[in-house]
Amino acid sequence: MTTEAGTGSLPDASGAGQPVPEADPALVERWRSRGGELVELLSEVRERLGGVAAFRIGPAPAPTVLVTDPEAVQQALARHPDRYVKRSHRARLLVGDGVLSATGEAWKRQRRVLQAQFTGTGMRRYEERIAGAARTTAARWAEYARTGRSFDVRREMHRFALDSIWRSLTGYALDDGTEGQLASVTAVVAALPTLPSDATDAREAVAADLARIDAVARYAIEAARGGAPGPDGPGLLHVLLDAAGAHPEYTEQLIRDELVTLLVAGHETTATTLTWLYLLLDRYPACREQALAAGGDGSAPRRQAVQALVHETLRLYPSAWILPRHAAEAGTLAGYAVEAGSDLLVCPYLTHRDPGLWPDPERFDPRRFTTPDGRPTRPGSYFPFGLGPRACLGAQFALRESTVLLEQLLPAHTVAFDAVPAKAAYGITVQPDGPTTATLRAAHT
Repeated sequence: MTTEAGTGSLPDASGAGQPVPEADPALVERWRSRGGELVELLSEVRERLGGVAAFRIGPAPAPTVLVTDPEAVQQALARHPDRYVKRSHRARLLVGDGVLSATGEAWKRQRRVLQAQFTGTGMRRYEERIAGAARTTAARWAEYARTGRSFDVRREMHRFALDSIWRSLTGYALDDGTEGQLASVTAVVAALPTLPSDATDAREAVAADLARIDAVARYAIEAARGGAPGPDGPGLLHVLLDAAGAHPEYTEQLIRDELVTLLVAGHETTATTLTWLYLLLDRYPACREQALAAGGDGSAPRRQAVQALVHETLRLYPSAWILPRHAAEAGTLAGYAVEAGSDLLVCPYLTHRDPGLWPDPERFDPRRFTTPDGRPTRPGSYFPFGLGPRACLGAQFALRESTVLLEQLLPAHTVAFDAVPAKAAYGITVQPDGPTTATLRAAHT
């Protein structure tokens, strides 16, 4: 990796730190002329200029600062979150003022309401709901194996993750009708990167999907308010309704926004991670065997090995591949001066693929997470769910979901894909760019 500057640099607005190296405009113009993905530009900027680097697209008064250096990542996300702030989220059209897009004091209040549900005792409340969704999926897969029928792995992972979060929200298993309506969540998330910049036009473009999502949300809220808890007891939705009794800001609209936020955050990223994991096992089949050989069913060593499969998948395809921030005031990152008003792109995708941190970074090797010194110990080297106060609230939920499902599925079947997507699509998440149709083989045959 070189650290040569281009034709300009950010001014040292804070009076401390050296200027951030800035990419030559010709580099950006070459990228623009070939219609490249943003990740291609970011990769080249990082490769040429290092872990804190700047570039300009369009007439913005300040360059955009790319942050991949672990020390700078830690400073931006964990140490100075009030200086490098999160502004409006791209998914705001879908999630409204939910905790994912909220800022300032409103975000702090909403985070406090939900925080206890995703740690310790709160998580144990949802263990059986996750296990129930995993058993339902395992039964479907057993039928696919028995009949030889092909199926879509990505859709299966969406069904499982959506079932898990729906049970956790409402106390009820996901039924086919609700699943069909909530397909609109995935449709809107997929459309977000290409929607018109005008908010009204964007909303109109996905109006039918938003109407279906709102209808499901209204039904779920009314059912939770007016009826007995589901078979698994009260869920996260009941927590939101209880919050409305103590906090007047929890209006009907905010409860809807939090419900949809939890639906989006609770299944989209988990489904994507599990899809990538099976695609990676198709290329590295020995990793499945190594995980199963680590210990018997239900043993701690096997669980650790299965979790390592998930962690290594998240290294290559983090839940959020890019984390935008805004410099509300001047400061320094890893010794570089960042001017107030600058936009930052903190990029776990590139940090996780930095050969200076991760040897042979493109290789899928879960042993990085099970062997001593297998992974870098520098804070900010691995952050698939973000860092600091705005780290993903449901990280433990997602890891538990994935582990429980894999403990059911991995010993029973191997997945044979009809074809493996050759590329990735970089939207809000990193998705396989192509079909994921497959059949199942019985294990060890």
